[in-house]
Amino acid sequence: MAVLRLRFTKTKRDKLAQVLWILNWISVMTGVLLFSMGLFLKVEINKRGELMAERDIQYVPNMLIAVGLIACAINFLGGKICYDCVDTTKFLRWKLIMLPYIICTFFFTFCVLVGALMCYSMRGELDESLNLGLAEAIRFYKDTDTPGRCFLKRTVDMLHIDFHCCGNNGYKDWFQIQWISNRYLDLSKKEVADRLRSNVEGKYLMDGVPFSCCNINSPRPCIQQQITNNSAHFNYEHQTEELNLWMKGCRQALLEYYTHIMQSIGLTVLITWLFELSVLTGVRYLQTSLENVLRQGDLNSESDGWLLENSFMETARTNLNIIKSLGKSNQIDTANNGDPNINVPSTSKAHYGPDNVPPKEIPEAS
Repeated sequence: MAVLRLRFTKTKRDKLAQVLWILNWISVMTGVLLFSMGLFLKVEINKRGELMAERDIQYVPNMLIAVGLIACAINFLGGKICYDCVDTTKFLRWKLIMLPYIICTFFFTFCVLVGALMCYSMRGELDESLNLGLAEAIRFYKDTDTPGRCFLKRTVDMLHIDFHCCGNNGYKDWFQIQWISNRYLDLSKKEVADRLRSNVEGKYLMDGVPFSCCNINSPRPCIQQQITNNSAHFNYEHQTEELNLWMKGCRQALLEYYTHIMQSIGLTVLITWLFELSVLTGVRYLQTSLENVLRQGDLNSESDGWLLENSFMETARTNLNIIKSLGKSNQIDTANNGDPNINVPSTSKAHYGPDNVPPKEIPEAS
């Protein structure tokens, strides 16, 4: 029994072909959209590549770019097929191609669905990449004269200002590293020398943060030095007072930013998948209804169209039997101990010895 059988008149078949032609061209535009979103995501990730560890997080934008290009090609071909199928006689040139086209397009729509799911599953890897990358960038914040790191200070400062964040997980991250270069420290001062000696690694650590961590919306002048020292500032209590620093960590801020982008892209790709699946369903109905018309011999008659000619179980059983038969055809017949020449008749009239050497002929006595 056919699955989702529908009855089509010639007028309905022609209208279906026309509608599918338009929908396929819309699908070409959705392919361009997928390509554009993948390119946008790739640019956004590369824009802050210095703040990320070298993790494999480019697979999502790369897949979206590839899926977008393939969608343009597949739907362009589908539009051409549906345009020609308005005339039933032109269907003959596509008759042998339509079923492979439908199968390939079905697996392609599955790839689109995988792309949508990958957009939602990327958060964990992105979080780890940002955590490691930001920790590394903050550690080299002071190395403004080191090749390859000279722009990290500006990059981190702009990150603080643009995303209203401070440090990796918070402003206290700056307490644990030396973020001021030694060339800007007066080593002759006792306080500086004591701080350097007090640390095992000889680092100059202090309870201060860079200027870019200051909250520009705070009415009080920014307190970025001696943050934990209440006596160093008038009318100040760092435990209870709302600090005039950005309190959110940059890892969380960037993760929220990229998550919003990924969720928007994932939703768009999911809608695209549903649209592609509906177009593919229409093409399948068009193909089966036109094939049934050709079997009937009357191009103006009504015909049935369906998604599957048999039920799901029967279709699965038939395909499984086909796969099994293909596997058996590649096996050697072992009924005769695997010897393919067992039944080949011998062309020799004599039976030789065990060493296959003919016996010597004894001449007759005269």
